[in-house]
Amino acid sequence: MNSDINHLLGQAAFFAFFLWIIYRRFRRLFGRQEFRPKSMIFRVVLLSVISAFLLIPSFFATKLALAAIAGAAVGVGLGLWGARHTRFEKVDGKLFYIPHTYAGMVVSALFIGRLAYKIVSGGLSPGVATMDATPGISDFSHMLHPLTYIAFFALAGYYIYYYGYVLYESKHLKPRDWEGASLRGDIK
Repeated sequence: MNSDINHLLGQAAFFAFFLWIIYRRFRRLFGRQEFRPKSMIFRVVLLSVISAFLLIPSFFATKLALAAIAGAAVGVGLGLWGARHTRFEKVDGKLFYIPHTYAGMVVSALFIGRLAYKIVSGGLSPGVATMDATPGISDFSHMLHPLTYIAFFALAGYYIYYYGYVLYESKHLKPRDWEGASLRGDIK
């Protein structure tokens, strides 16, 4: 009985953690966001490094290479679309950006769709990585699935492009580019 309760608590903690991740992801994709260049640069670098490591297996598997290319193309396309509709605002001396709602919805749907697929297929639960014959080496073969590659590279392509765009635009904004600047009298 005690192990059933521990298992149930472990499952609840696991899913609470994923709900928290989803909440944080949604919060970053919708509504006005404070411009934080250090955080954006960190995310771009981190996603670039992870992407580079995930590209290594694609050199040996055509399906993974095609999935990575397709995912990156979708992600950069979403980033272009989102960037075209992004607005900037300056309030009390702080710069904010307002991401495109529909691009955020598509990126969220990609993330949630892949997560739901993994849950339904039974591939996402605590202890998903199993030990293989070599002690100390985890089996990450479940990550080498083309759908996982498409989803990851779509998200990585989106965030790398989109954050790069926001960082670039933040350095080239003029007061007339700010949302509602003419209403506040910021344009001179």
